[in-house]
Amino acid sequence: MAYRSIREIDWVLLVVALAICGLGVLQIFSAAHDTIWHDAWWKQIIWICVGLVLMWLISIVDYHTLLNHVPILYIVSIAVLVATFAMGQQVFGSRRWMRVAGMTLQVSEFVKLVIVLLVARYMVELKSSQLEPKDLLKLGGLIGLPMLLVIKQPDLGTALTYVPILAMGVFLAGLRWQYAAAIVVVVALILPVAWFSLKDYQKARLVTFLDPNQDPKGSGYQVIQSRIAVGAGGMWGEGVTRGTQTQFRFLPVPHTDFIFSAFAEEHGFVGVIFALGLYFLLLMQIVQNAQTAPDKAGMYICMGIGALLLFHVLVNVGMVVGRMPVTGIPLPLMSSGGSNIMSVFLMLGLVNNVRLRRFVN
Repeated sequence: MAYRSIREIDWVLLVVALAICGLGVLQIFSAAHDTIWHDAWWKQIIWICVGLVLMWLISIVDYHTLLNHVPILYIVSIAVLVATFAMGQQVFGSRRWMRVAGMTLQVSEFVKLVIVLLVARYMVELKSSQLEPKDLLKLGGLIGLPMLLVIKQPDLGTALTYVPILAMGVFLAGLRWQYAAAIVVVVALILPVAWFSLKDYQKARLVTFLDPNQDPKGSGYQVIQSRIAVGAGGMWGEGVTRGTQTQFRFLPVPHTDFIFSAFAEEHGFVGVIFALGLYFLLLMQIVQNAQTAPDKAGMYICMGIGALLLFHVLVNVGMVVGRMPVTGIPLPLMSSGGSNIMSVFLMLGLVNNVRLRRFVN
């Protein structure tokens, strides 16, 4: 069994993921080598190693067992999110982190896995062949609760990442066009109300997304500098540790949220195409595992994870070129940060989990 498990591992998925991690470590080193975050690159390597261990551990536990424990996992997730809001570490006015075994973890990152499992179990247990409004409302409420708790931290970006998991589940389960149209109308009516519930800095990000030159030294500064960095890369880039915007600190947080801007500046159009090509391969491998899944639950798990990672990539890359609002959503496997790295590897472990059991009846 051990031999078969090793042989049946999705090595393509793993190699592509590690290749993206390698680009991330290189860029983190380049962007932060002479700053207070100069040791971030080797910390990233440690997080990657921890992530690989977690990936293996979650692969060997049958995903059906995890699905059976979804109610407990959900309750624990809600409890920890409440505890984070009440007692979490406050950084820049936000309470998003908890100290666990000497590590500072962003709990909301790991809740994504619970949401993936929740949607998969819910859709498999549907009694009808199509999703009915009551089913959608119930599932929406279950996902809406952790979303609200994360928004309250406040962390709108992470809260929004729960939405593509739900959307993919609804799409695969089948929803009548009349219901889909009704949802669009309801969302359009809710948006004005939601605007007034946003923090001032969140409103500023949305306004400057449309025209960053309205406040070039304030809320529009990040987007403007990011665009300059991307454009400065040209075809081949300026070289590792040679990016002007990155090395002279015009580009904010170039090793976290805006790592792709720094990467584009130093590796150019060719490097960008190579990196996006790796993400494409990663997503296609996840879709292939969804196609060969032994049951609907496995398919929902893989496609939910694929939708989530695609959302991360589209929003982050769109953000750095000024086509999406600045939301603080990290670039999977590249951005510096332990919680995101570990959560992504756990998700890839779930995909591998489904693959290992594709021949089980």
